[in-house]
Amino acid sequence: MCGGKGTRLESPHEKPLHPIAGVAMVDRVLAGLEASAVETTYAAVSPNAPETRTHLADGVTTIETAGEGYVTDLLALLEHPAISTPILTVAADVALLEGPVIDRVLAVHGERDASRTVCVPVALKRRLGASVDATLEPDAHLAPTGVNVVGDSAAAESMIHESYDPRLAINVNRREDARTAADWLSGGGH
Repeated sequence: MCGGKGTRLESPHEKPLHPIAGVAMVDRVLAGLEASAVETTYAAVSPNAPETRTHLADGVTTIETAGEGYVTDLLALLEHPAISTPILTVAADVALLEGPVIDRVLAVHGERDASRTVCVPVALKRRLGASVDATLEPDAHLAPTGVNVVGDSAAAESMIHESYDPRLAINVNRREDARTAADWLSGGGH
């Protein structure tokens, strides 16, 4: 999912192309996906990020969405004929994502029909210095990570997977988050 405007980041770059330690966030996410058990990768792009679409054109199949928000774009993505559930969705701002992290999410999901929202404790985000932009109600102590599994059935239950992995806790939504992610990569965060 890489079609957002990224207004909170206040970057001269489109959000997915904002560099973390010299590498565009979307490229970091793609590297994590390539190092995982994920078989096929698509990039959901929008009119909000034309440079991202161009950047990805040679390496990833892109699917155009309206760029009206995560949920709206996800619903449009699910209607695309190339997409079938279950699917793993990942926001382009999860810049520390690595293959083993993705594989653990996939293993927890297993062969179930349920959808799964991967969350981290708000306390972990705060301890790392990452911004908290959303929490799950009534579990206000959990924050979504931007990593989800959309299951086979709309009627199936939705489940929460709580992770304590710092690599899932840092979504780069603000400049401070970008610094926190870069610090983590340089060894200052772990």
